[in-house]
Amino acid sequence: MKRIKLLLENTEYQKMLDTITEAEKDRIFCRHTLQHFFDTARILYIFCLEEKLDIDKELIYAIGLLHDIGRASQYTDGTEHHKASADAVRYFMPLCGFSENETERAAAAILSHRSGDNDDEIAKLLYKADKRSRLCFDCAARDKCNWSREKMNLEPFI
Repeated sequence: MKRIKLLLENTEYQKMLDTITEAEKDRIFCRHTLQHFFDTARILYIFCLEEKLDIDKELIYAIGLLHDIGRASQYTDGTEHHKASADAVRYFMPLCGFSENETERAAAAILSHRSGDNDDEIAKLLYKADKRSRLCFDCAARDKCNWSREKMNLEPFI
């Protein structure tokens, strides 16, 4: 997982995480922390294994760790986070040794992670993994959340 280590050690990536943490420090809803990113990556990896997809583990983790990193831009300049996250993919992944094909596949999956509208299996599974990573069934702010009940993870299992 050398490429993932490079991503996690990247100073710009760490600054973006810090920006998100600061912006969400008083948020009562789900936060977009490194834990959420890893939870999404791990669940996505499980889904890929269950579906017997031949997708590189590092690509799966890169997608999970980058899918919401654009929140930093959303908080600082108003760019929609899925678009900013796709831009971040195109910046960070080549720096970490990912191919152009891997980078574009990740960017496409992340662009559609809010809706699940993408024919690529990894994009569909990212949508599900992102939702399943949330513990809505145990959230004190669930009644104030703007997510529809269909999007909420109301079951305590993957």
